[in-house]
Amino acid sequence: MAFGQPSLKGRALRLLSQREYSCRELATKLARHIGDAEVADGLAQIDRTVAELASLGFVSDQRAADSVLHTKGQRYGLLKIRQVLQAKGIAADLLSDTLDRARATEFDAARQVWERRFGTPAADAKEHARQYRFLTSRGFSSDTVRRLLNTRSEP
Repeated sequence: MAFGQPSLKGRALRLLSQREYSCRELATKLARHIGDAEVADGLAQIDRTVAELASLGFVSDQRAADSVLHTKGQRYGLLKIRQVLQAKGIAADLLSDTLDRARATEFDAARQVWERRFGTPAADAKEHARQYRFLTSRGFSSDTVRRLLNTRSEP
């Protein structure tokens, strides 16, 4: 390690001071800082560093999942939240628990997004399709969007 270069642990702590990371996500970020000649040793050192920080409570997949749910849960649907959690490397059981919590509020989140974006029911089929596409692009399930738009079009 050259003089002035922070250690892997120092880099990890600096990253963690900015936002929550999952263990896999943090390991991926740290892997960018190991040289080609020291890959095998560097990966083992990254694993040890991440494990140590996890045991001290500095990095937590649970907190990373909660953070995603908190930041994305009011603007995006289950499909988008699932995609983000999977990209972070969240384990299947934790992913399932987090999505169960998000499922309970998905309709309300879709309604809030719809009201901010549109506010009035679709006047014709073209506008209905536009609203439908917008909400599904935000990761809301087809059933949720259909239910929302049908309740909005009733007199």
